[in-house]
Amino acid sequence: MRLAVIFPAAGKSERFGERDKLSEDLGGRPLLMRTIDLFAKRDEMIFGVVAAPPDTFDQFKFRYGDGLALQGVTCVPGGRVDRWETVKNALDVIPDDCTHIAVHDAARPCTPPELISHVLRAAEHLPAVVPAMRIASTLKRVGEETEVDESDDPIAAILGDADTHKLKTSTVIETVDRTGLVEVQTPQVFHADVLRRAYAQDDLSSTDDASLIERLGDVPVHVVPGDPRNIKITTPADIPLARAILGVRGPQGRAIHKRF
Repeated sequence: MRLAVIFPAAGKSERFGERDKLSEDLGGRPLLMRTIDLFAKRDEMIFGVVAAPPDTFDQFKFRYGDGLALQGVTCVPGGRVDRWETVKNALDVIPDDCTHIAVHDAARPCTPPELISHVLRAAEHLPAVVPAMRIASTLKRVGEETEVDESDDPIAAILGDADTHKLKTSTVIETVDRTGLVEVQTPQVFHADVLRRAYAQDDLSSTDDASLIERLGDVPVHVVPGDPRNIKITTPADIPLARAILGVRGPQGRAIHKRF
């Protein structure tokens, strides 16, 4: 296997707030570099590419470029609107001699090495492989979010903070049958020619790369068991969880000279 790995990192991460989540400290390493580390030392990987935010590309390269180069990973501008643009930009620079291409979220630094090995072993025999977790919770489809006005609360009116007591709520439309439903993770690994053919289609609207393979209609996507530790960092509340999974401390838990 001659593996290329794409790390999409061009998203705006609006749910994370003002902070740059890829720079979050995970035991003295930025989150992004923790993710790169998962693959950089593997014998299968011969090429890596990070697709970075296009509007701040120069700043991104200044911050991470040297570290990425030391890991044998290059950097290209990602897309401005859709995820598929980001992956396509990265796909365009992957050498033709790569036999397999993996796509792994830049914000998944906790992926267990044994999960990666399992997916790669499966991909040696199958054209498209994704890890996924069975849905355990009850699923409900809800309508649009609305606010419950509590401005007539007399106590809130006296204190002048009625706006702070507004509740956001949605109405349940239906309970969804979870039979056969899974939550998909990354890395998603594909035979290189299959992924390139998927990205040659006219309609590239998608939420993940496997859905483009599905659209081809002649290549099955195979699912292998995922791992609950393989979380994607989405909000600031995920950072303490990631540190716990990795067994590392934040900067406040280390001596000053060991912080980056």
